[in-house]
Amino acid sequence: MPAPIELLKTGPEHADLIRNLYQFYAYESSDWEQEDVEVDGRFYIHHEHMDRYWQSPGWSASLVLMDGYIAGFVLVERSELPDIDALELADLFVLKKYRRQGLGRAVAQQILGNHPHNWLLRCYRQDHLAMAFCSAVLADLPRPVQYISLDDDTDLINYWVPMQPH
Repeated sequence: MPAPIELLKTGPEHADLIRNLYQFYAYESSDWEQEDVEVDGRFYIHHEHMDRYWQSPGWSASLVLMDGYIAGFVLVERSELPDIDALELADLFVLKKYRRQGLGRAVAQQILGNHPHNWLLRCYRQDHLAMAFCSAVLADLPRPVQYISLDDDTDLINYWVPMQPH
């Protein structure tokens, strides 16, 4: 069982920190996304999109802390797909030092299981590690989960996690 885990919601003053951590995330997905670094040696970040985590309702960026140390981040977006009223667990990244300890699964289950929202979870078919991770998280979720088909991107597998009735 992982040590004490904390999700620390960030503000705009943490934008550079999240962008720096995002470079590690981009590096790890560069093999299946076929991304190259820019001429400055960094992976591309769409800054206007990243700024939305601190500007748009329903969007948030949180640090994942383990024993008070930064262990990763979580990005949540409000879905902008037609007829989808849900939050989307957009990105979850755990630094290698903290992997294989159940941290990512605990964070995902905390977010998807404890927040009273409809959730959309989307996983890229090409990212085999993420697909296995999503399957494991969803199998243990104390909420109903269903596969749904969406037409916006055929590379994504989509799961709907509806709000629990009270």
